Amino acid sequence: MLQTIPSIPETITVHLGAPSADAPNVTVPFIDYVKNVASSEVYPTWEPSALRANILAIVSFALNRVYLEYYRSRGYDFDITSSTAYDQSFVNGRSTFEDIDRIVDEVFNDYLRRQGFVEPLAAKFCNGTTVTCAGLSQWGSQSLAQQGYDSVQILRTYYGDDVEIVPNAPIQSPAPSYPGTPLRRGDTGADVARMQFILNRVSQNYPAIPKINPVDGIFGQQTEDAVRAFQSIFNLTVDGIVGKATWNAMTRIYVAVNRLAELQSLGVQFTAANWEFPDVLQEGNNGEYVRQLQYMLSVLSQFIDEIPAPEITGNFDNATRQAVLAFQRWAGLNQTGLVGDATWNRMYREFEAVEGTLQQANASPSNEGAQRSRMMQFPGYDLSPGANDPPQEVSQ
Repeated sequence: MLQTIPSIPETITVHLGAPSADAPNVTVPFIDYVKNVASSEVYPTWEPSALRANILAIVSFALNRVYLEYYRSRGYDFDITSSTAYDQSFVNGRSTFEDIDRIVDEVFNDYLRRQGFVEPLAAKFCNGTTVTCAGLSQWGSQSLAQQGYDSVQILRTYYGDDVEIVPNAPIQSPAPSYPGTPLRRGDTGADVARMQFILNRVSQNYPAIPKINPVDGIFGQQTEDAVRAFQSIFNLTVDGIVGKATWNAMTRIYVAVNRLAELQSLGVQFTAANWEFPDVLQEGNNGEYVRQLQYMLSVLSQFIDEIPAPEITGNFDNATRQAVLAFQRWAGLNQTGLVGDATWNRMYREFEAVEGTLQQANASPSNEGAQRSRMMQFPGYDLSPGANDPPQEVSQ
């Protein structure tokens, strides 16, 4: 449902109150929005590194709201609110500060994300004095800056060492994810494949939704059955047709089950990770390679019922071992619970085949290319054991 690569919107629509309040909306250039919020949230006399850290957090949080269609998927006609109980402080018509404006001009198209994730970090923050939170402390950032911390050190102090800055994101008005017309039995293309992937992920939390296998971009009986189950669970009209209300609900629930709007997000997908076999992994290990292992298992579990989805924690616990054993059993490998090169390489081949289809489905083509993409059929991915093996024999 989401674009593969986030972009900076040219404008952002702000609701001047709480989400359900009877208040007007204003649409302003995104860069002006950031200047307004920064001038409302922090002091221009603070150290430059503190200002830069806070501004990057403001950009990232706002972009997270836009990227996830957080409010629009709930039926609202705005991207973010001015209420600090929900979002960030925006004072319509206020003046801004020169020192803040200068930094915003430099970094407004940079944002934060966790390494290996796609979505902008939901970089929550609070003043750190009258209000504390799990995110960045505004006054605490100033204190760290006075101790000589640079902006990256400040951000990682509060958000973790795996936070990185994505520079120079493209600037363009994001198109709504809804394809514009309802999807129904017989339709094919990227939008159908996206919808199938979302339903498979949501079914992990709502097992009454049957799995769609394979995710092939073809709206057939399996897909209609899954759509009807989803609609029944979430009190929508049960017609097997994915109109705007059903599409928005799918987007909203997908964001919720992956915690994409939270600091501790499960992440959309890994990018730029080193997938080479690290060394034997076993229960008790921890670190980034364990996270990659858990992510691969989590993705495959959406397509292979026999594999339970482990939580992506970076800690090789018993749940991860059980998922490894299930994969080895499904793949016909020795059931050791250890991840040697044979298990890792086989798992990666299966994962890569799935990811290849999903990356096509998550592409965000535009103009006439979008029509071609929506019409093309995606090849089915054969998930029967051994179907994707190379010619040579694989052993544990």
